[in-house]
Amino acid sequence: ILQHPDGTVLKQLQPPPRGPREQEFYNKVYDSDCCDSILLELREYLPKYFGVWSPPTAPNDTYLKLEDVTRKFNKPCIMDVKIGQKSYDPYASAEKIQQQVSKYPLMEEIGFLVLGMRVYHVSSDSYETQNQHYGRSLTKETVKDGISKFFHSGYCLRKDVVAASIQKVEKILEWFEGQTQLNFYASSLLFVYEGSCQATTVRLGDVTLAEKRRVPKGLLSGGDVLEYNNNINVINSTENGKIEASVNKGLSKFYALHKKACSKRHHSQLSLKVENSEQDNVWKTSTCITQEHLNGNVLPQLEKVFYHVPAETKESANVEVRMIDFAHVFPSNTKDEGYIYGLKNLITVLQNILDN
Repeated sequence: ILQHPDGTVLKQLQPPPRGPREQEFYNKVYDSDCCDSILLELREYLPKYFGVWSPPTAPNDTYLKLEDVTRKFNKPCIMDVKIGQKSYDPYASAEKIQQQVSKYPLMEEIGFLVLGMRVYHVSSDSYETQNQHYGRSLTKETVKDGISKFFHSGYCLRKDVVAASIQKVEKILEWFEGQTQLNFYASSLLFVYEGSCQATTVRLGDVTLAEKRRVPKGLLSGGDVLEYNNNINVINSTENGKIEASVNKGLSKFYALHKKACSKRHHSQLSLKVENSEQDNVWKTSTCITQEHLNGNVLPQLEKVFYHVPAETKESANVEVRMIDFAHVFPSNTKDEGYIYGLKNLITVLQNILDN
């Protein structure tokens, strides 16, 4: 996979018949005249497709020009999981079938295969990578622990990411349950999530990230930059002039804003109490930050408080799950039972990781 200067990625077209078949699939799904509701919905689960591209110096080399799903992430954690009970298509030779089955004999029983993963560990500021041999070493008994590695930050299991991943895979399963047009073989799901705890910067005026809100006079000047992480959306002004961190509503299980605790102090103080019930209340923090210490930037201090507490909600994590690799997609008039079987088994494994 190459990267184009415009931020897309370039996947070289495979030799016939695989390459032309994958190109035909993308052309069909992304046809500007397409009015098939099944295919239009399928676009939601694929990388965006921008046609084909050839380098000026090698006009005969053709590349699929695709969305870089990892581009918006600072430290992307990536996992490639092949889905289905068969990794060979209906037209495969006996030799090809034997070759594919021998690579992972459990494919039919488990319904998916981890082809590789790359996980960022906050604790060591480094990546751990696993290749396809790691995935093929997983058995029915070890597959849950094998996949849970992908969701571990080095400090904790990212249950927020697991929950968000389940939700997205369930949406793809819904699509498969409702379509009988296409069958997919040797196709994968690409999982991507943000591994970094470092804050990104966002301007209050950027309406794509935060709703514009009135800020108490003297608290922030017009172009001041707030730091924020995945847990905190924007600094809100409240009716009585105090500020509060607008935390995703689903985080209420862990994070509670206690307005009353500081109500008798300076009107611009902020009180924040965080409890982690999952870790037997190893630590509890209650902090009040005065306006003098804010200097237009409350988040670095809040980030220290939130740092070790993963969110438990599906909507809190920034997660992408996309279908990729379509060199073996064929027309059909029945449900893709092999792919559906794999998706259901994968959801079961992810749910077990979340529950345990």
